[in-house]
Amino acid sequence: MASKPIQPFSRQEAVVCRGIAKTWAEGTPRAHEALRDIDLDIQPGEFVVLLGPSGCGKSTLLYLIAGLEARSRGEIWSFDDAVTSPSPDRSLIFQETSLFPWLSVWQNVAFGLSLRGDPLEERRRAAEAALARVGLAEAMEKRPDELSGGMRQRVAVARALTMRPKVLLMDEPFAALDVQTRAKMQDFLLDVWRDSGASVLFVTHSIDEAVALADRVVVFTARPGRIKSIIPVDLPRPRDPFAPESESLRRRLMEELRSEVDRAFAEQEALVGA
Repeated sequence: MASKPIQPFSRQEAVVCRGIAKTWAEGTPRAHEALRDIDLDIQPGEFVVLLGPSGCGKSTLLYLIAGLEARSRGEIWSFDDAVTSPSPDRSLIFQETSLFPWLSVWQNVAFGLSLRGDPLEERRRAAEAALARVGLAEAMEKRPDELSGGMRQRVAVARALTMRPKVLLMDEPFAALDVQTRAKMQDFLLDVWRDSGASVLFVTHSIDEAVALADRVVVFTARPGRIKSIIPVDLPRPRDPFAPESESLRRRLMEELRSEVDRAFAEQEALVGA
């Protein structure tokens, strides 16, 4: 079968995905298709939320863009560079902060710089500046276990920012937080995003979080994940979650997701019963 022609794109776009597919354990009896035919463009400075049912490949797409996993088919570019391996221009923040408990906060923040071989004083100054941006300048010498969950996530963001990424990839970073802390972290993230100028790709299962954060919401189908719809969010920030426009968007996203969530559940039940 002839390959699908690549759609044109600007060389200045932060991320370009064309025909992306991923099959885990390909060629084995355990093979399963995670993503199929993903075409997606992310503009510089844009905040894009990936929304979909569990197991639809949202996180997988982040790993491919980060260069941490090999794609099965397709091409990915970031600012005109083909993505073939990890790069400090693309930082990934996981749901678990993965901070090193034996290091101080500033040493955790500067860890990437230490791998790069930057001098100690430069690493410390960069960590101090990043921690100040996330409101944790006073926590420089603390250990991660002395911080709350929300504070540890801010340290993870500061660690990513020290590398001055052009693209910030976030895999459900606030999922484990309580409702109040999660709302505070969303406000904090928007402030950091504006200051950094980075493009953000943010994975979530929460419709409320998508409404609060996104310039665009990319809705995924059930597995294998494909893009079902891309919904622009033209609402001023800060957003009132109780405004009629927010409620209308919330309802639209719920309608987009309902059949996909049902299909994902049916598939999971079939696997369990097999």
